[in-house]
Amino acid sequence: MAPSVRDRPEVDLPEKDRYTYEDYQQLPEGAPYELIRGHLVMSPSPTVQHQRLVFRLSKALDVYRSENEGGEVLLSPMDVRLSDETVVQPDVLYVSPNRAERIGEQEIEGAPDLVMEVVSPSTSHLDVFDKKRLYEQGGVREYWIVDPETETVEVHTLVETELTLHERRVEEGAATSVLLEGFTIALGNLF
Repeated sequence: MAPSVRDRPEVDLPEKDRYTYEDYQQLPEGAPYELIRGHLVMSPSPTVQHQRLVFRLSKALDVYRSENEGGEVLLSPMDVRLSDETVVQPDVLYVSPNRAERIGEQEIEGAPDLVMEVVSPSTSHLDVFDKKRLYEQGGVREYWIVDPETETVEVHTLVETELTLHERRVEEGAATSVLLEGFTIALGNLF
């Protein structure tokens, strides 16, 4: 593979039809890739607006965590290994105290309890469809999709084996967690 742009680390892996977690671990730290069903998927650098939203979401979630049941809030880039052929880096994730053993030195081994993704035009299909399905299969209990372009927040919750839409807020109101009792974010404070 060719060197990446804008001072990103070089990626020098042999060309393969499918990659594994072992291959993924050979990438240099900070390489802008996720491993989706055995395929390396490159993500462009996020926009300033994207990063502001990630900060606001993680800050609100961390305040909730510290005032309630504890757990851990982490930001991308943080590897979440869902299988040997799937390693994703959610924008924001929460791991409850009863899943704390999943937190390793280099990765989260298995599904976090809650995942938040801020979509951009280049990642919207991946976040809304592909990653939603991966999170569903992995056992993520709640998935938030935040779209800055439409000022929309969708909250999906795991019902049996399927992430189903709990609520969709557009431009106003507050998004509310099913998983974390009392956790809400006013859209006016987010966008």
